Amino acid sequence: MLGIEDCLTEVMAIPGALDAILIDQTSGTAVAVGGGSRHVDTEKSAAGLSETLRATLDGLATTSPGGTIRISDMIITTDNGHHLLRPLETVFDGPLVIYVRLDLERSNLALARHRLQALSGRLITT
Repeated sequence: MLGIEDCLTEVMAIPGALDAILIDQTSGTAVAVGGGSRHVDTEKSAAGLSETLRATLDGLATTSPGGTIRISDMIITTDNGHHLLRPLETVFDGPLVIYVRLDLERSNLALARHRLQALSGRLITT
């Protein structure tokens, strides 16, 4: 099993990774921070990202048969980067979300998704 700090180190090793935040999905707080995120308001970012994921889940659930849905990952592309969110079920206190911001020019989105999937498999126990 992978620890939180090791997780962030591996996320930041993804080619083109600029920032990473491990977020407690229930409370919307930052559990750990890596990369350039140390220079922004990570608590506000974590809360906003958590709320974005929650709103997306709620919106998709209303259009899904049975009213439930599970997101594997979420990609948001902006003019200054790709933003990946990957929800996790872990042995830690509750559900976590890995967030990583990737450089638009230097990153490979498919590789980043693959690495996050492999990494999350090492954190997940359920």
